[in-house]
Amino acid sequence: MHRPSRPRASAAGFTLMEMSVVLVIIALIIGAVSVGRDVYRSAEAERIGSEFVQGWIVAYDRYVQQSGVVPGDNPANPSGRINGELDRNGRELCDSPGDFALRRAMLERGVALPQGRAEGMESFYVYRDSQGNPQQLQVCFSTVVDWAEPRADGGYQPRVRNVMALKGMTPELANQLDARIDGRIDACFGRLREQAPVAKYSGGSSLCTVAIGAGNAPQPRPWSEDDTQTRNGREDGQVKVMTGYLRMNQ
Repeated sequence: MHRPSRPRASAAGFTLMEMSVVLVIIALIIGAVSVGRDVYRSAEAERIGSEFVQGWIVAYDRYVQQSGVVPGDNPANPSGRINGELDRNGRELCDSPGDFALRRAMLERGVALPQGRAEGMESFYVYRDSQGNPQQLQVCFSTVVDWAEPRADGGYQPRVRNVMALKGMTPELANQLDARIDGRIDACFGRLREQAPVAKYSGGSSLCTVAIGAGNAPQPRPWSEDDTQTRNGREDGQVKVMTGYLRMNQ
């Protein structure tokens, strides 16, 4: 007697078309996550610039308006420099554990401070780098004597300028703040410049703020680090950070 054959079980697995669709969906998800992360960091940089950095610019200007001198200077014998230092290496006005000198100086003049990291730590701001690791930005004030500015004859010469030191900027944040403040990215021109020696451009002997000889202009340069460089050489390590100088109006 002939028995009817059983239907074959359908073959398991995906067709090439189905695999392609899955890969496309995965790629779209990864792309969306990456774009979302970039948008978040861009928004964070905008917030740092508009609220934290601008907030400290306003605080500095109010201090000058209310006291008639720059922070830390002596009203009886003003030097026009931060902390009244007259030597080349002026003493910074910063907050540090056990000595919140910047915060104290501002509050003594009744100057309201930006929100910052927390109450009592208004000169600090915590954000994330491109690897998702936490970084801390700190504001200090100091005086530099070699801020290169153009002369009438087209040359450049060093000037004494009071600056806000922005310590702990990742390359990504430095570029975003530079573009926002100066309208272009250049570590040696404009109001925001890199403080550290740029060894790979100048042999480590010059600062971006130094005029490069009489009649010669500083050369345009990118910021010295990029987000592929980490502090400990590991891919999952914190991105290297830099210090920038933001020139103040007084």
